[in-house]
Amino acid sequence: MRPMTGSQPHPNFDALVPHSARLWNYWLGGKDNFASDRVAGDEIARRFPSIIDLAKADRAFLQRVVRYFVADQGIRQILDIGTGLPTADNTHEVAQSIAPESRIVYVDNDPLVLVHARALLTSNPAGATDYIEADLHNPDTILRDARRTLDFDKPIAITLLGVVHFILDEEEAQQVVRQLAAAVPPGSYLAIAHGCHDIRKAEADDIVTFWNERGRPKIVYRSSAEIRRFFDGLELLQPGVVPCTRWCPGPKDPDIDVNQYCGVVRKP
Repeated sequence: MRPMTGSQPHPNFDALVPHSARLWNYWLGGKDNFASDRVAGDEIARRFPSIIDLAKADRAFLQRVVRYFVADQGIRQILDIGTGLPTADNTHEVAQSIAPESRIVYVDNDPLVLVHARALLTSNPAGATDYIEADLHNPDTILRDARRTLDFDKPIAITLLGVVHFILDEEEAQQVVRQLAAAVPPGSYLAIAHGCHDIRKAEADDIVTFWNERGRPKIVYRSSAEIRRFFDGLELLQPGVVPCTRWCPGPKDPDIDVNQYCGVVRKP
């Protein structure tokens, strides 16, 4: 991992341009954001009030699916791609609270996430965590560096939550997901959460346009049918591709639909 210091600013850092990771942090009540992020976040929330519910639902889905992998399926290795800025109950915290020997690799390309990597790397001594600075457009780099920590001869759960929609080209997005799924052994799992315009389409299209004119990285929302294609050839688990709030919700999860669809598959 390459260190970041005040004398060596990250080449991709620009506090004046809203960034998706900082925007998400703002909606979740975090403090790792700038004025540009808050202005954009407030305007998007004004146009599309359910975006706050979407951000919370995505985070809650992460926690539920990690518990499912570790507690229910016995998974002890997770490759978390598109980590985002640390908040409460990060992937390794949830996993290692159940199985302290769990090994977690985080992947992100946002410079602020790099700053917080030390917090992400605080592991239970029985397990391990690592952080890779890489882009989903470069799965070869992700897979190569993940082997420092993960054993690719044993089942691995890959999470791609709120990140595939940054790959605008449909063919490239499909290829990246296929490559990642092909790299892990049978008995592994893949979870995807992806912005979807099947609900409140006009409003969803409006915020995508608003964001792509002002922020980065640019995004694309896909339909539930298009998202389902990412799981072709794999065993799609019930309840299928649904809003994040509808995937195995607990008693405290809200009874609402959000424009963030998700699905989980097992590699046979």
